[in-house]
Amino acid sequence: MNVYYDSAAGISVCDVAGAVSTSRRALRGEKIPESDFKTLPNGLKYYDLKVGGGAEAVKGSRVAVHYVAKWKGITFMTSRQGLGCCGGLPYGFDVGQSERGTVLKGLDLGVQGMKVGGQRVLIVPPELAYGSKGVQEIPPNATIELNVELLAIKQSPFGSPVKIVEG
Repeated sequence: MNVYYDSAAGISVCDVAGAVSTSRRALRGEKIPESDFKTLPNGLKYYDLKVGGGAEAVKGSRVAVHYVAKWKGITFMTSRQGLGCCGGLPYGFDVGQSERGTVLKGLDLGVQGMKVGGQRVLIVPPELAYGSKGVQEIPPNATIELNVELLAIKQSPFGSPVKIVEG
């Protein structure tokens, strides 16, 4: 898959029709026992469906991910649907910037340590998701599930020409 970065438009992906990731199968509905998840001190739980072989996402990395957000098993948000040539555009963000409110804390913290090509399931407690306010159909104090695939990491300092590294 070829990943291109456009500073005016953000991270975007386009490729030939056959490039749709096989991770869709892996990210669909396989029930993983909660005892198999690793739990971080902040309450975030994660399980690696696939460990990637590329560069590692660390604070300061600009990443491109595909995600599927679920509440009680029902998908309420995803980057995998849309009009893009690959079924939807990836979501790009700067790791470690969730304090600015531009990315869900659970996603920000959950992608750290992933390697490009990796796929991870996150169980996000309310304080790292939508908190006591909730959002749209998600009620206050809801725990959500995020299925995440790390597609690419921007390696250059922000604001300079980029080279996307893939796994």
